[in-house]
Amino acid sequence: MVELIKEGVYLLNGSEFAKDAKGLPTPDEARENTITYNILRAHDVDGSKGNKMRIKFDAMMSHDITYVGIIQTARASGLEKFPLPYAMTNCHNSLCAVGGTINEDDHIFGLSAAKKYGGIYVPANVAVIHQFAREAMVKCGNMILGSDSHTRYGSLGNMGVGEGGGELVKQLLCNTWDINAPEVVLVWLEGAPRKGVGPHDVAISLVKAVFENGFVKNKVLEFAGPGVKNLPIDFRNGIDIMTTETTCLSSIWITDEEVKKHYDTHRRGEFYKELRPGDVAYYDSMIRIDLSKQESMIALPYHPSNAVSIHELQANPEAVLRAVEEDTHKRYGDKVQIDLVSKVKNGKMVADQGIIAGCAGGTYDNLAEAAAIMRGKSVGNDYFTMSAYPQSVPVYLATTRNHIAEVLLEAGVIIKPAFCGPCFGAGDVPSNNGFSIRHTTRNFPNREGSKPGQGQISLVALMDARSIAATAANGGVITAATDIEYTNDYKPYAFDPTVYEHRIYNGFGKADAQQELRYGPNIKDWPKMYPMAENMLVELAAVIHDPVTTTDELIPSGETSSYRSNPLKLSEFALSRRVPEYVGLSKRIQSEDLERRAGKTPANVLEALKKVGASADNTSFGSCVFANRPGDGSAREQAASCQKVLGGDANICYEYATKRYRSNCINWGIVPFTIAKETPFDYKAGDMVFIPGIREAILAGKEEIDAQVITAEGVTPIHLFFTNLTADERDILAQGCLMNYYAAQRKK
Repeated sequence: MVELIKEGVYLLNGSEFAKDAKGLPTPDEARENTITYNILRAHDVDGSKGNKMRIKFDAMMSHDITYVGIIQTARASGLEKFPLPYAMTNCHNSLCAVGGTINEDDHIFGLSAAKKYGGIYVPANVAVIHQFAREAMVKCGNMILGSDSHTRYGSLGNMGVGEGGGELVKQLLCNTWDINAPEVVLVWLEGAPRKGVGPHDVAISLVKAVFENGFVKNKVLEFAGPGVKNLPIDFRNGIDIMTTETTCLSSIWITDEEVKKHYDTHRRGEFYKELRPGDVAYYDSMIRIDLSKQESMIALPYHPSNAVSIHELQANPEAVLRAVEEDTHKRYGDKVQIDLVSKVKNGKMVADQGIIAGCAGGTYDNLAEAAAIMRGKSVGNDYFTMSAYPQSVPVYLATTRNHIAEVLLEAGVIIKPAFCGPCFGAGDVPSNNGFSIRHTTRNFPNREGSKPGQGQISLVALMDARSIAATAANGGVITAATDIEYTNDYKPYAFDPTVYEHRIYNGFGKADAQQELRYGPNIKDWPKMYPMAENMLVELAAVIHDPVTTTDELIPSGETSSYRSNPLKLSEFALSRRVPEYVGLSKRIQSEDLERRAGKTPANVLEALKKVGASADNTSFGSCVFANRPGDGSAREQAASCQKVLGGDANICYEYATKRYRSNCINWGIVPFTIAKETPFDYKAGDMVFIPGIREAILAGKEEIDAQVITAEGVTPIHLFFTNLTADERDILAQGCLMNYYAAQRKK
């Protein structure tokens, strides 16, 4: 169903492939004819066709666990007003009972910032971030930057990029997003999906095919082919939002009458235009997807790529589930007791919970399909439960007016307001050893809200809304929607903008400097951060050899969300579910560096420096994390800022899972070191690494350096790399963080 073609291909007239390259432009010339490069070049302030791009975006999006930190950072860096449309939604910290008043304090801060700086403010439960963008912000040919990893609007002709808050701060201060000119992968769609197959089925198959092998990492996916016309907009959006899980950089699709209808429906028809590749377009590789062969899928814990068809699962459920149990034991040892096999009843796997929610699941079409399947059926009064979250009030209104909500409620489904909580552990957390099937974006470990360190474990699998509904109608027995008969005769989605007109504060272009920012007691400024010293000594505070370390492990979601506006409080949760001792070790290291700065260098630091012949006067002392491949998942900058708040100076790894996490490290003054794949890293927490002359090396444009590892057994050499840094990024690292960098510019 999914075929990977590693070789480059020429697409002619958007419809056929060249048999050979004779007489055709070079790959570099023809790559400029892709939709991707047409959009990127139009946003590159340098206006050249070079290998480096400096991008300015047309609009930005944030939600309520990111916008406070972004505005606080930008304010400290000289922000006067928002120079581009910036929408702040309130769809993550909507449960205002958590942490007392502090979530609502953040919301009030956001509205005051929109009034002061000229922003767009979307109140809690009105819309999830990406649906609001789809309905009110996208424009064909534009680019939107979001402080959420699932910022993807390519199916509507608008390139979306998810990054950490530092990159949004740069845009607010009229600077650029700097990237290497990316490779472009053609995703060629053929055929039409069978009845019962939904967007999550296609998306899960795509992620399965490309995640582990890194086939599309940091590349742009460009969707085209005859199969596109067979997909409704909600179907396209559902695939597109999940491209984040492939680790691609962004996505874009051809546009057609279906996309035009979306813009017309949302009364924004003037923002539609046709997007097509040029007559001869070159793609660095290709993915061919035959939609007609797509099966109903399930992505098992603990990643969207850990997928099988539902038919495969139910053919041999015990074997599949034992593999998950073994993986769990490898991750957590005896900390948790898991028993998935017990969920096999009469030879079939049974779920405990079904959820349809968020930017991927809560679409009008998904809810309509679910209602069609569940019409006249019942969730039942046993252990299985089900909830649905329409992704915006306009979608909720349409499901109500067209009797979709009515049918779901009659079947026993609980309908809840627009909220992203089930996707990151702040809503519908399953019971211990519970198995939840969800049309949401991720099923990473811990992300669903359980705490393995405290003996709790629940498990999430991803499925399409159609198969979740089929499962609910079948008493919780996991069922492929392709195996049942149903009729969907609900009306198409009709957008009603009334609630947006009544409730959204649209202040772009209306900045009022006289407005005061409204602070709650939990909203704190960033602590002091120090410039880089001549030499660097770091102590390993965490050594993680997992294949991949997610941002949910670096800084958990769920209960930490309430503290995203309080850097010191939030840092207490850093690596708490993966390396609980990390915070204590980092604090001890940080206190010893403060002693050094006061002229009272601790004996252990002096002893380490003596071994390498260095002085405490020109050598900083900080903490360091080693992980094989850190940073998969969320764009949340706090995965890096918490390390910095605790005195982190560097990370060492074999590679960074995503560009956005690496960018976050740089913006917070954490040097993103890598080591060669063949270099063993057999060191442990407490060992130290000395990097001589690091400041000079970074500012001089070098990309590698010889360092020394200091252990109880002696000193051994290690070679570190810090490649692909822009001049600005080198300055940011030298200054200690992005805020220091801007403060230094203002003093000039």
